[in-house]
Formats: sequence, structure tokens, C-alpha cells
Amino acid sequence: MSPLHFLAPLGAVLIWSGNMTINQLTVGAIAPSSIAFLRWVLALAVLTPFLAPSAWKHRATIRREWPKLAVLGLLGMGLWQGLAYMAAETTSATNMGILAAMVPLLTVLLSALILREPPSLGGVAGGALALVGVSVLLGQGNPLSLLELTVAKGDALMLVAATCYALYGVMLKRWPIDLPPWVLLYGQVIFAVLFLLPPYLLGPMTPVDSSNVGLILYAGIPASIVTTFLWMLAIRRIGASQASIFINLMPLFSAIIAMLALGERIALFHFLGGALILAGVIMAQTLTRPLGRPPVAAQGGTDRSC
Repeated sequence: MSPLHFLAPLGAVLIWSGNMTINQLTVGAIAPSSIAFLRWVLALAVLTPFLAPSAWKHRATIRREWPKLAVLGLLGMGLWQGLAYMAAETTSATNMGILAAMVPLLTVLLSALILREPPSLGGVAGGALALVGVSVLLGQGNPLSLLELTVAKGDALMLVAATCYALYGVMLKRWPIDLPPWVLLYGQVIFAVLFLLPPYLLGPMTPVDSSNVGLILYAGIPASIVTTFLWMLAIRRIGASQASIFINLMPLFSAIIAMLALGERIALFHFLGGALILAGVIMAQTLTRPLGRPPVAAQGGTDRSC
């Protein structure tokens, strides 16, 4: 496999990591409900000239599958980023990047619950290890502080956001919708805009000006459209499982960008919590043998692989 094939997932994760810093820069510049809505309005405006004709051709499928498209748009675009903008008000970009890296592990766990996929050794052991890492991170080095309910609101919101995005991935797998990838995305964007409209109208409605227009442009085009294209390209070239491993780089990229752009300082508990979460995620993705099933033994002296 050519090393160039890894540029697509690497680029997507790098842009996502940069968006964690953008989330921080929105604090005080634009209300969470405003940027959450305006970014998808911008994405919808850019995509419509290219995708509306194709969506019209598939209108029968869209009419039949609209409840599923609505749920996917709510989870993957409305709640995932909407909650992340709210989280940015009370947590750091570094913490957000570390907690976002929980998505692959949460996907494994939710797949076991919803898709009835048997839990794997890595899923159970990695989940326990990552949970320790989350407690170290949320407790700022003192997991026992969680018993005193001193978790920062932003950290809790980001954990809920990551869970929503993991659930989005699971439901996307459970509901195979017969639409081209870009039309599938377009349908979800439409419903995301509809879901985000009421919070936007309820305010505060921040006016677009020179202090926030760049944030909206970044969130609406690179972080919404470009990353989607790169991620679909990555999945087509190297597969979903291999591509998801690159999400593990988000804590590193987010921390570096936050240090350079925001002057955030990294503490020991960031390294410890991040390392435990990263180890747990890697275990969940590599130790995939279902629990209770013995490894396939070699027969007749010849190795057999599936």
C-alpha cells in the first residue's frame, strides 16, 4: 500500500484536531448555538448546487428513509458539534481532543450493545483501561475527585458528544441506506440545519462580523465538507478499521495546535490520562477475538487464516 493512501485520513484528523482549537476561539466571539447552526447552513449552501440534482433523482429513497436520515443528522452533526461548542466554554482544547479520541472505543462498546456483536477481549480490557484514563483526565490527576462530583461541565459535555458521534457510526452501520455517499451526507446536513434552527432562533443570535466569520468558514468548509471527502476517500482506500486508527492521533495534534495557537499548558495528568485512553483504544481495535471463542488452531501443521 502506498504511503500516499495515508494522507487522506491524516489530513482529516489534522483538520478535526484544528477544529478543537476553533471551538475554543469561538468562546466570546460567537454563541455555541449560532456557530453550530451557521456552519451547517454554510455547508448546505456550498453543497446544494452540486448535490441537489442527485438528491432529487433519489427523492423516493429519501422520502422513505427520512426518519433515519433525521436521527443520523441529529447525532452526527447536531449533537456532536453542538455539544462540543458548549463544552469549549468550560474545558480546554487539549481535553477535548483526548476525549474525542474515545470515539473508536465507544463505537466498539455500543456495537456490542446495539448490533449484538460479541464483545472482544480488547473491547473489555481496553474499555476498562480507557475508563481509568478518563477518570484521571476528568479528575485532573485525582480520580477520587469524581466522587465529589467536581468534574468540569465541559469535560462531561464532551464525553456525551463523543458518545453521540460513536452512536452515529453504529446507527450508520445498522441502517444501510441505499443512497450515494454524498447524497447520504446531504440529506443529513438538511436535517441537521432543521434541528439546529430552533436553538439558533432562541438565541443569543450572534451577528456575523470580522471577529467570527473566519471561525464559521473553517467550521463550515474544511471541518465539515473537506474532512467528509477525505474520510470517505480514506475508507475507500484503506478500509474503515484502518482509517479509524488515525483518530488516535487527535490528542497529540490537538495538544500541539492548542499550545501553538492558544498557549495552553500541558500537565502530567494530560499525558497519563491520554496515554491510558490511547492504550485502551488500541487494545480495543487490535485484540478483536470475541470472548469465549478459542483462537483458531493450526491443523496439519499448516496455518489457516480467515
